[in-house]
Parts: sequence; C-alpha cells; structure tokens
Amino acid sequence: MLGLACSPEAPPKPVGPLPSARQLAWHPLEYYAFIHFNMNTFTNLEWGLGGESPAQFNPTDLDTRQWARVAKAAGMKGIILTAKHHDGFCLWPTATTEHSVKNSPWKNGTGDVVKELADACREYGLKFGVYLSPWDRNNKDYGKPEYVTLFHLQLRELLSDYGEIFEVWFDGANGGSGYYGGANETRKIDNRIYYEWDTAIEIVRELQPGAVIFSDGGPDIRWVGNEEGRANETNWSIMRRDEIYPGWPRYKELRSGHEDGTHWLPAEADVSIRPGWYYHPSEDHQVKTLPRLLDIYYESVGRNAALLLNLPVDPRGLVHPTDEKRLMQLREQLARDFANDLAAEGTVTVTNHRGNLEEYNGNNLTDGKPATFWATDDGITSASIWVAFESPREINRLLLQEYIPLGQRVQEFIVEAGVAGSWKEIARQTTIGYKRILRFKPVRVDSILVTILRAKGPPALSNIEIYNAPVLLTEPVIRRDKQGRVSLSVPDGQVVVYYSLDGMEPTATSSIYTAPFVVEQPAMLKTMAMDPKTGEQTGIVTRSFDVSKKDWKVLSVSSGNREEADSLIDDDPDSFWATPEGVSGPHEVTIDMGTPIMLKGFTYWPMQERWSFGIITDYEFLVSRDNRTWQAVSLGEFSNVANNPVEQKVGFNPTLARFIKLRSRKVSGEASDNRSSFGEIGIITTN
Repeated sequence: MLGLACSPEAPPKPVGPLPSARQLAWHPLEYYAFIHFNMNTFTNLEWGLGGESPAQFNPTDLDTRQWARVAKAAGMKGIILTAKHHDGFCLWPTATTEHSVKNSPWKNGTGDVVKELADACREYGLKFGVYLSPWDRNNKDYGKPEYVTLFHLQLRELLSDYGEIFEVWFDGANGGSGYYGGANETRKIDNRIYYEWDTAIEIVRELQPGAVIFSDGGPDIRWVGNEEGRANETNWSIMRRDEIYPGWPRYKELRSGHEDGTHWLPAEADVSIRPGWYYHPSEDHQVKTLPRLLDIYYESVGRNAALLLNLPVDPRGLVHPTDEKRLMQLREQLARDFANDLAAEGTVTVTNHRGNLEEYNGNNLTDGKPATFWATDDGITSASIWVAFESPREINRLLLQEYIPLGQRVQEFIVEAGVAGSWKEIARQTTIGYKRILRFKPVRVDSILVTILRAKGPPALSNIEIYNAPVLLTEPVIRRDKQGRVSLSVPDGQVVVYYSLDGMEPTATSSIYTAPFVVEQPAMLKTMAMDPKTGEQTGIVTRSFDVSKKDWKVLSVSSGNREEADSLIDDDPDSFWATPEGVSGPHEVTIDMGTPIMLKGFTYWPMQERWSFGIITDYEFLVSRDNRTWQAVSLGEFSNVANNPVEQKVGFNPTLARFIKLRSRKVSGEASDNRSSFGEIGIITTN
C-alpha cells in the first residue's frame, strides 16, 4: 500500500476538509424551491404572533401537485416546505399540539399538507425537504425544557412519516415576543444550547441519514449570510465550523467561507421571488424581473452555492400565475445561455497532467463525466488549460468545476482569450469549488487559456464548459425624471432600443435610443428592443407622459419637513415622503406647478416599500389659481389600493389651476400614529 501511495498512478492526496457522502449527493441539486405557505398566508403577515386561530387556515383550492409541476417545469430539483413557522402552526396533524391543520376547516380537519406535498414531489421526481422552526410563539412551554422535548418529537414525526427527506432546514430566528398560550410576553433563550442541537442532529442522522442539515453553521449546509440569493465571488465550501452558532454576529463571513476552514460547509443562498417570503397581494406587481433572477442564478449557482428560491403560495393554495410565468422565463433563458458547449468542439491541452497518464489528462475536462478529472503532479500548484478552436468563436461564458471529493484547492486563476496570436485577459478570480460560472462581454477568440495561479495542492478539475449565450432580450424600462429627461434601459448592452413619440408603432427604421432625451409636454412614447443579430424583438412598451414637473415646488405640508417632501414630485414612484409619527390627520400636501394648467385629473402612487404604511385610501383633491381660494374637484376612495399599490388615476371636469392639494382623509392599516405616505403625485391634462 505504501508503494501505491507513492506511485505516480495514485490520485492526488486530499486537501483540507472533504465533503461527506450526503454533501456530495446534495451539491448537484444546485437549484430548488422554498415554499412559504402557512398561517401567515391567511393573516397577511411575515411573522405571526402565535395567537392565531386554526380556523383562519382555509385554502380554497390547495393543490400541491401544481406546486410540484411548476417547480419541475422551472428546472428545480426539489422543494422545501415551511412545515412550521415561528407562529407554531403545523401543516401536518401532529400529536404535539392542537395548533395544526387537524383543527382547521380545510378538509374538515383531515388534511395533511406535508403528506400531500411529499407525495407530489415523488410523483414529479423531486426531492422533498422540511423547514421546522425551532422558535414557537404559540406554545405555552416555550423557553422551558418541556418545549424542547416537544420540538424533538415534531422533528421525529416529520422525519418518520413522509418518506425520504433530502434537507432539514432550521431558521436562525429564535426567542422574543409571542402569544405563548396566552401569556403574551417576551421570552429569551440561549439558542446555542436551549434546543439541545446535538440531540436534534442525532434524530436526523437516525431517521434520515442521507439528509443534509441547514442552519447558520450547518452542520452540513450553511446560510450564505444574506437573503438576496448572492454569494461572494470568493466562496470557499469550508469554514471553521466550531466558531459558528445560530445568530452568529459575524454572519458576513458566511458569504465567502474560510480559506482555512476545518469542515466542509458549503453555502445555500435563499431568496424570495417577491419582496416578502409569504404571499401578499400588494406584491403582485413586484415579482422579481428576469434580469434580476438571472443575476441571482449567476451569483449563487455560478459562485459555488446552491440556490433556494422561494415561491409564496397564495391563499387559494396555488403558486401565483405571475410567479410561474417569471420562473418559466428564467428556465427558458438559462436553456438558451447553456445550449451549446463550445469546449466540446475544441482541442484541450494542459501544461501538466499527473504521471502523464490518460487517467488524469485534459480530455477528462470535456468528457461529461463528473467522476473523471484532470490533475497535475505532486508539487505542481500552477498549471494551465488551453482550449483551441479550428476557427474563431465568440464566447461570453466560462464554467469550471473542481473535483471536490478531493477537496477545494484553487485559490486564484486567470482567464485569457487568444485573439489573432495575442492574449487578452478577460477575468481574474479566486475560488472555483463545485461550480463557478463567469460572465463577461462577448469576445471573439481563437482559443482560451485558463491558468491556475495558486492552489492548495495539485489542481484537480473535472469540467470546463464554454458558451456564447445569446443577448438577454427584455422589454425596455422607461423612466423620466423631474426635469423631463427620459431614459430607456435594457440589461444587455448589445440590444438595440427603438422608440417613437408620435404614437406610431416603433420599427427598425425608428429612432434608436442612445442617450436620455427630454419630453416636457404630453406625448405617447412607444418603445421596443431588438437583437441586431437575429432580428428578434420584444413586445412594444407604451407610456403616456404628461407635462414635466421641472417647475413644480412643494409649497407646504400639513406636518413634517417640507424640503424632504420633494421626493413626492421627483417623478420616481420608488421614492416617497411620509408625515411624521404622532401627528394626527388629515394630512395634506400643497404643490405649485409654476404656471396655470388645464387639469383633467390627478394621479397618486402609493409607497412602494416592502414594509409600506400610511397608504391613502380616502382622499380629497383641491385646486386653486391663486393659492388662496380653493376648490375641491374630487372626493373619494382609492379602491383596494393597499392590496394593489399601483398608480391611481382619477379624472374630473376640466379645471384651470396653478396650485394643487392632495388631502389624506384615511389611510390603510391600523397604525395608531395615523401617518400618511406619498410615493408620487401627478396630474392628467389629456383624455
């Protein structure tokens, strides 16, 4: 055996911590769904207090097969369900508490969401995982040893009765205010020891030995340190695990891992497709765009992390059609991005391969077999991979994978493009790990050179792929500022944007957008984007502009800082102004438009923040020519504005005015401070 270990035929020695069998099985999953669906779905909250009644849980059309169908069609490999969130309501008929589906009107108390989803996942070939909140704001014994026993029993139920579980997800939020059986108090615990984590881990290992355990510090999978779906460019799959505990204050280190880590602890990046984790009708217009979802994919899966993308199921019990549509767009774009691996068409040469044996040569990098790999001789920690093409190719993506059963090794590498006999650096990066995907501007190359500059041991890579992803063709985003400057933006600089201002449909002979332009008077803008190579184009986006606000001034506000109120006339609905706390209404804003204008209506944008407040539901709109004599021209209600916070448009009989005033008579919610918020106020001068 000693002779074998020293022979050149032996594989490289492992470097650093190595992944377990369960971690090796988890890595290829890469992309799977989080489902937040629980009591909060019906109370329109993110964190319930625990005093909710089981009678409030009553989905009308719950269909877990639809969830599984959507996830499968989206290219996801599994689903993790919030079986119990912080409010303590259990989606299965647990024997540990009455606060569960067994006491809900859904299916007359005979339903089991966990079972239905586990069965649906098996039907669609998906992995199934469970989220079990350690914190329980409903249980009267939370904070005492009795609750820990119950928590462990809940874990046993979930891991015993629903087939194979691939991941057990523990949240880091623990202890605080709650209902606690009617106590309505704050309870603090030491989350490092209270839950008896050693026992919880033993239960998982006993009942689901193949399942990975997620928490801030694992023990198998770590949080990525944010809820944006983004890992750092440097991302080690190893960490000094014994330093980490739930609520660890140095959580930003989770984004990069530790180069000197003691345990294999890869990152999972969690993010919701909407601003919130649970479904809120007010966020129907805030589903993440395709460009944002693509960035999330490349900054998670493309940076050596898994992507856990949350789908907030709605009160019907279905994935919302807007969310489903966006998921399919992402799936289709990724399929286009990775449609044709150019590396397989090239000739691969490496500067060194172990013992000059075929077993470790460069051809293993393009054979499509994860179990084969290229490795260098002992002592060689800097080496190059050269992929040459018979004819020039345009490229903009590079995918690399290390052979992680032997550890993560690469510390720094550089990518160069061979162009007409010279080399051009296109990327300089650090870690690779299980998978690294680089995006860069299109470059036409004869060959590409990847040089490992530093590694912890002989480099061992299993895969290289090269792509020329098509342009990202999305409808232009239209913005106008207070000065009337209009900008049209698309995420891909290769796309050509055409527009018209005369109401005609734009074509390839219309004006090409190159820089912001000024529109001060009413106009109808129509625009579309086109791929100049293929001629493919987007749908046409239309926006009606009214007079610009360049001469507008906020004259007065009923309370608060007048200067800060300028944000409500900056032509940006994403900014806002709100009245101060503790000042009772009604609240109002007075605006000088600078010159008399014949008005035919007004517009109001509600606040667009995730945690919105003070959205005006009942209003009064007044006009004046001299800022002394005022006339009320509209009095009414913005119907359903809290659930659908988009631009509100109100018409009235034509009236000449220079000064306008919007008065808030009533706001949404039950805020005791009665604040009013204004995203944007505008006018209508055309029919």
